Amino acid sequence: MATKELEGKKALVTGATSGIGRATSVRLAQEGATVYVTGRRADLGKETVALIEQAGGTGHFIAADVTKLDDITRLAHEVGDVDILVNNAATTSHTPVPEQDPAIYQQVFDVNVRAAYFFVAALAPQMVARGSGTIVNISSGGAVIGAPLGAVYNATKGAIDSLTRALAVEFGPQGIRVNAVAPGAIRTEKALDLMGETFEQLVPTLPLRRIGEPEEIAEAVLFLASDRATYITGSILRVDGGVTVV
Repeated sequence: MATKELEGKKALVTGATSGIGRATSVRLAQEGATVYVTGRRADLGKETVALIEQAGGTGHFIAADVTKLDDITRLAHEVGDVDILVNNAATTSHTPVPEQDPAIYQQVFDVNVRAAYFFVAALAPQMVARGSGTIVNISSGGAVIGAPLGAVYNATKGAIDSLTRALAVEFGPQGIRVNAVAPGAIRTEKALDLMGETFEQLVPTLPLRRIGEPEEIAEAVLFLASDRATYITGSILRVDGGVTVV
């Protein structure tokens, strides 16, 4: 029997109760990682763990609100030393700039950027002590292309790209790799709820002429987290059907 790519590894995936985070959790577990799933809703988190177990993997759910630094500290303490951190938790605000509620603006930055930063702050020291580890941040094509009503979200994803590069330089000498996956239009419940019938109208604008699936992003995360990517760090892997090249 072939050895699984992540056998014996421990992974933490944030925002893992649906969509890309859920698909990533299942895929990492399929390859042998013990996956810690986090999110605010216990019912959805338990669903993700059930899917992991159905796929033959091992998963655990720990509830946390990533906008609360105390929750990040508690979660890091409960999970302990991890080999793989996937910063996936994200939210958005689909609002014209003049109408933007400052509190919502701050919330989007807290979830999308601050949480990723402080999860690294909490978990990287153990990676440094061990001399190995990998961090994969989930960015977006929105970091490099404009979109109507997307100013806040796109700004946070631009920050994630910059954070990824800075962390790669800071922690590379200690053997830690830091990369990002930048999805394009992906068929998740959140995307469908946000865009409704207009979602499929994107298809003619995409070079591959189709919407992507969460499982395709999960494969990219797996690659970057695995030993197939041992000389890759500071990279932004675009998995977007080519939308950012047209």
